[in-house]
Amino acid sequence: MSPDLSTLPSAISDALDLTLISQGAEAKIYFSHEHPFIPSTLLAGTISTTISNPSAGYILKYRPPKRYRHDALDAQLTKHRTLSEARILYKLFLAGISVPSFIAVDPRLGLIWMENVDGPSLKEWIWATETELEEHLCEEGESGQSKKRLEIIKPLLLSVGSEIAKLHFLDTVHGDLTTSNLLLRDGSSLGAEGATGSHQRMVPQPVIIDFGLAQQSTLPEDKAVDLYVLERAFISTHPIHSGEYVEWVLEGYVAGFGRGKKTAVFKVNEIMRKLDAVRLRGRKRSMVG
Repeated sequence: MSPDLSTLPSAISDALDLTLISQGAEAKIYFSHEHPFIPSTLLAGTISTTISNPSAGYILKYRPPKRYRHDALDAQLTKHRTLSEARILYKLFLAGISVPSFIAVDPRLGLIWMENVDGPSLKEWIWATETELEEHLCEEGESGQSKKRLEIIKPLLLSVGSEIAKLHFLDTVHGDLTTSNLLLRDGSSLGAEGATGSHQRMVPQPVIIDFGLAQQSTLPEDKAVDLYVLERAFISTHPIHSGEYVEWVLEGYVAGFGRGKKTAVFKVNEIMRKLDAVRLRGRKRSMVG
C-alpha cells in the first residue's frame, strides 16, 4: 500500500486504485479511474449515470481522523461535516447549479465520492490566457488594443458571476470562494487558443467545487462576504487586471440573480450594499494592521 493511502480505510484503499492529488488541513483528495460501485465494463455500455464524462475519472474526498481530538467528538464532527457537505452538494446538483456530480457519501468514515472535473482552475486559465495575450501583443506591437483583447476573458467571468448568483439565490454560501475553487469543464484548454485569431473561441463552463465550509444562510451579509473573498482572491492572484475581472463577475452576478423572480432585484441590491460595507471594514483593518 502506498504511504499516501495509509490513513484510508483498508476496504477502500485495497479495492480501488487511488492517487492522492491534494491535502489540506481538513481533508485529503484522491483521484481514481474506477467508479466506486459500477464496473468499467458496464459504464462503457448502456448504463446511464449522472456523470457527464466517466472517462475523466472520480474524486474521493476523505476527512481523516484528528488524533488531537477525543475519539467520540472527532467521530461526531466528521459525521456532521461530511453529511452537511454532501447534502449541500447534492441539493445544488439537483437544482442545476454547475457543481461536480454527487455519487455517494459515507458520513461515518468521512468519505464523499463525486465526479472529477477534468479541466484547469479559473486561476490557471486566466494566468495562461494573460500570458498568451501579452506574448501576442509584444509580437504584433499592438499595445493600444490590450484592453480590447483582454475582454475575451469577460464572457467566462460573466458566467462565473451568474453561477455564484444561482448559488446565493438558493440561500447557500460557499465559504471559500477563490479562483482555485472554480474549475472549467467542456474541454477548456489552458491558454487562449483562438483568442487572437479570426475564429470564434468557445467559452468554458465554470464549475464550483469544495463545499467543506458551505452553509445555508439567508443573510445578505454572508453572501456579500462570499463575494468579497472572491474579490480579494482576484486582487491577490491577478493584481494587474483585478478591477476589470471583479467588475465582470459582479455584472454577471447581478444579471443572473433570480432571473424572473419578483424579489430578486431587492435582494441583489441589498447584497451589493452589504458588499460595499464589507469592503469598507476590510480597508479599515488594512489601515490599522
